[in-house]
Amino acid sequence: MNRYEKKLVDDPEDKAAMDMINFFKTDIQRRTELEESSEWRTDNMEYDLRTNEMIANKCSDRVYAQHLYAALCNNDFIKNDVWPILTDKRWSCSWRHAGGIIANIREEGDYIDWYCSGIKDMTDLDDDQFRELTKEQQLEHLEKHAFVSESTVTDEIRQDLLTLGWLVADNAE
Repeated sequence: MNRYEKKLVDDPEDKAAMDMINFFKTDIQRRTELEESSEWRTDNMEYDLRTNEMIANKCSDRVYAQHLYAALCNNDFIKNDVWPILTDKRWSCSWRHAGGIIANIREEGDYIDWYCSGIKDMTDLDDDQFRELTKEQQLEHLEKHAFVSESTVTDEIRQDLLTLGWLVADNAE
């Protein structure tokens, strides 16, 4: 139950709460209708990523998912096809949107789970300090050291995007 629904429990006549609930329902409906349109699916890397089984399987690994998130940030992409290349038709998204794409692919959490995940504390631990950590903390420590900064495109991600039919655009102008 969200906070607006809780307000309605306390006051079933709360117009502001009802308006917000209706706003969010309308927004979800608009998004659903948009995503079902063939126009939205055309030359849309988000659609290609979210509907690709290989990407979904690889995103079950948190490090891969973070690498994909990082690649989506601060980069432009072009469909590897004649017309999009000739017209320089690019696709890009915000860091927040990139986090949302990853959460959607993984079917868990939301954008904030990935947002700014490339900004990391690079505190190194010596062997004794590392051994003092729980297994869960050790895994988290190793995982964070494997994460890359936003805008970094690893070779594996670059190859997987190419397999999907997308090129990382050269942003140097």
